[in-house]
This record gives sequence, C-alpha cells and structure tokens, in this order.
Amino acid sequence: MNAAYPLKNDLILRTLNGGKVERPPVWLMRQAGRFLTEYKEVRARAGSFQNMIAYPEFAAEVTLQPVDILQVDAAIIFSDILVIPEAMGLPYEMNPGEGPFFPNTIRSVSDIDKLRPAEDAANLEHTYEAIRMVKQELYGRVPLIGFAGAPWTIFCYMTEGGGSKSFSKAKSIMYREPAMAHRLLDLITDATIFYLQNQVAAGADLIQIFDSWAELLDGPTYRAFSLPYIRRICEALPHVPRIVFPKGAFFALPDFQHFPCEGVGLDWHTNPSEIADLLPEKVLQGNLDPSALYAHPDQVRQMTQNMMRSFPQGKHIVNLGHGLHPDTPRESVLAFVETVRSSSFVS
Repeated sequence: MNAAYPLKNDLILRTLNGGKVERPPVWLMRQAGRFLTEYKEVRARAGSFQNMIAYPEFAAEVTLQPVDILQVDAAIIFSDILVIPEAMGLPYEMNPGEGPFFPNTIRSVSDIDKLRPAEDAANLEHTYEAIRMVKQELYGRVPLIGFAGAPWTIFCYMTEGGGSKSFSKAKSIMYREPAMAHRLLDLITDATIFYLQNQVAAGADLIQIFDSWAELLDGPTYRAFSLPYIRRICEALPHVPRIVFPKGAFFALPDFQHFPCEGVGLDWHTNPSEIADLLPEKVLQGNLDPSALYAHPDQVRQMTQNMMRSFPQGKHIVNLGHGLHPDTPRESVLAFVETVRSSSFVS
C-alpha cells in the first residue's frame, strides 16, 4: 500500500463529515471521458475502452486528467460498473456507439450456480493497482473516489444482456421468479462488498454507489429489490464516507433519511430544496442537467450559480444530475467548475 499523504484539499470529505467548509466541492460524473482530447489520445494508445480499465497505467492516467485539467475537488478511479459481472464469470463486450453487450446472460438458477464466488469476484487487482498508482501521483492534492454499481443495476445488465428501454427480461425474472432474483442480488452484493472494501484498502477515500436503473422500479419494488442490498454495502463500509446515487428514484428519496450513507445524489429532475427538507441530515449531490453544458459558458455560469443557491449551504457537493455527455464543449465544463471554485459562503 502507498504511504498516506496529507490531503491538501479535503473539501469533499469535510462536507460529507459535517465539517465547516468555505465553499461547496465540485466534481463531475464521467469527468474522465471523451470530451477531453487527452482522454481520446490515451484511448487510442490503449486500443479499447476495456484495455484502459485492464491496464492500471492507462486507468491511472485518465483518472488524473480531470484533476490536472479541470481542477476538480476529487478524482474518481477510472473503471466501469460492469467489471463486477465480468469478475463473477459473465464477460461483456463494449462496442463503440452501442454500449455494453453480454454474450451470455443469467436465465436460470443453473446459470447462477456457474458464477464465481464473491472472494474470486473481488480479485480485480488491476483496479486496486490503478488506485495505488493514482494515490501516489495525487500526492494528497485531492481525495480519490472509489465506486461500484448498485446490485439492482448490475442485475439488470446480467439478466438483460445490455442496455434496454424497458429491461423486460430483468423485470420478468423479478416478478415471476423473485427467489431467483434475490439469490442473484445476494451474490452481486457479496462481490460488490469485497470489491469496494479492496478499493478502500488500496486507497479510496470515499465511495459512490451508482444505481443507474433505479428508475425502472416503483416504491415497493425498489424497497424490496434494491434498497436492502445497497444498505448491506453501506453497512460493510463504515469507515469511509458513502454517497448513493439512485437515479430517477424520486419516490424512494425519503427512505434515505435514516440510511447508512452520508451523501445522496440527485438527478436533474429533482427539486433540491424539497429534498433538503426531507433529508436534513444528508449531504446532497448534483444536480445540473448534463445537457445544460451545451450552453454558452456565460449561461453555464449563471445556471450553476442558480443551482447552488437551491441547495443548503455547506451540505452540497456540486455535480451534474448524471454523467457528462461525450460531445460536451470543454469550455463549458471549465466554466462549470470555475464557477464553483470561485464561489464562497458568506460568513
């Protein structure tokens, strides 16, 4: 393990831990991505998206780029939520412009029986090595975020075989064979716990859980098939701040009031002031529409300021309501970050 360096910028950690802060911290989901020319150059050298994940030197390089170029307040390790099913024995392909595709999917209990156990699934040494490399190169400049997909979201990909508008195969299993669904969710949860614990051991300072397909469920099904598994993960990581991003699950946000996490991510459909009243003890993250960054930088600055005013002072991590689009203008991303960095709370 790398030696621990004193953090020069601990703004996001102080925010999540309820400390006094001079301004809100800022980072962006997919901040290491195709909108950066530097990222595209690394991808060309690596040969593929999956090679960038598999080789720590590539993952580390693109993880550090937004810290150097954008001056964000946190790095997030470059990886993909689908490394978990791959490590469990369900490999995927990433075809340009088409998204992920699983040649084999989970259709039966016998398919589940063929999956590797959690201890093997957590053996993602390339990610842990990338974390160690990034921590060394950061030299305490900013914290490093580790992450994983929520079990329900991973379940969707493992049963559907790729992206979908309805995820009808996944939801069919959930409704018709709930015992099978829970068994698979249990295995995914075990693997995710091992994976995140190893990320923290390698040097991740905080973690985020992405429930990208939370919006597919309603309140009762979300409380049955997603929340309990996210809770298990959060309870297994008590020594680092935890952010949960349940995209589209506005109906479930009240359930996070007494949840074992410090932060809750909001998508751009959600009214921050209303959620602040529902979750007074939580730090809220978000939530500008990613498409707003297509606007002129001057407009981006104004929209960013308006957004920040809608969140409670000292309990907000500035971010987007989802990931950056690949064709987002670089100057608008810089305007977004600079607006936050130049802000200050009135004492």
